[in-house]
This record gives sequence, structure tokens and C-alpha cells, in this order.
Amino acid sequence: MEILWAPWRMKYIEYTKIEKEEGCFICKAAESDNLEEHLVIYKNNYVILLMNKFPYNTGHLLLAPRRHLSEFSELTRDELYNLAETIKLSIELVKRALTPDGLNLGVNLGKAAGAGLEGHLHVHIVPRWVGDTNFMPVIANTKVIPESLNDTFKRLRRHSDVFEALNFSMR
Repeated sequence: MEILWAPWRMKYIEYTKIEKEEGCFICKAAESDNLEEHLVIYKNNYVILLMNKFPYNTGHLLLAPRRHLSEFSELTRDELYNLAETIKLSIELVKRALTPDGLNLGVNLGKAAGAGLEGHLHVHIVPRWVGDTNFMPVIANTKVIPESLNDTFKRLRRHSDVFEALNFSMR
């Protein structure tokens, strides 16, 4: 029998068994200057792009307006513009840093739609590779993430110059 080591999964297992922390993790990340602690890839005055700490796949990103809101209808024109432009640039970032075979983009609006964080609107950007699905999710209800979050964070940050293309600036 082969043994598969994924020690970073323990944080997720423990996290799901304890009471979740108070407040919005996206808002906390937006206000923090510690990019690495919150896995923030990019932020400006309108949006924040960060890694999902409990990803569906390697490089799973969350893009959100900095302002805490839950509906697209609440976005200002500047927020909507920055969200759209950052989606475009985030796709380029993921392609350069991780060379996926494809990507999934999605928004879950409301609990019935699968939103784990209903209060803060966010877009999922999930890199995909041919063969990234296997028997583990079906048989063991387990998804294997083949790279640590910190290693993926460093790979993505090395290519974060894509955001400079439109004179976006880090806060």
C-alpha cells in the first residue's frame, strides 16, 4: 500500500470541527499589511485577490470587492470595473504561474447556491489540469492538493506584475 502524505490538510480538518472565527476573513485580509499570512496575491482600493485556504484545487483564488457586500447590485461602477479587470488579469496570472489546462470561474450567491461565505461577494478562480480528478474524491471523499499553499503563494506572487499592466497598485 502506498501512503499519501498531506500534512497541511490537518488544519482544514481541525478548522471544520471547531467554531469558526468571528468576522469576515476577506475583510481581515483586506485590512492587513501581512500579505503572506492572509495569502493575498493582490489588492487595490477596490478589490482583493487572495488564495483560498481550503482550496478545491492548487491555486484556487478568491477575488472580492474590498467593501463588505453580498450582492452585485451593490457594487459601484469602479468596484465592478476593478472586479472585471482583475478577473482578466488573474486568469493571466494563473496561466503564467501554474500553466493549467483550463480554469473554472464561479460565483455562489446564497447558501442554496453553495456559498460558504454569504456575506462577502467573491469570485472563485480555480485552475484545472487534465487528470487532476481521480478516484480519491469518489472513493475517499478526499481531494489531494499536490503543493503546499505557501509554495503556490510564492509561485503566484512571482508573476503578480501582471497587475501593473493597468497601473493597478498595491495598497
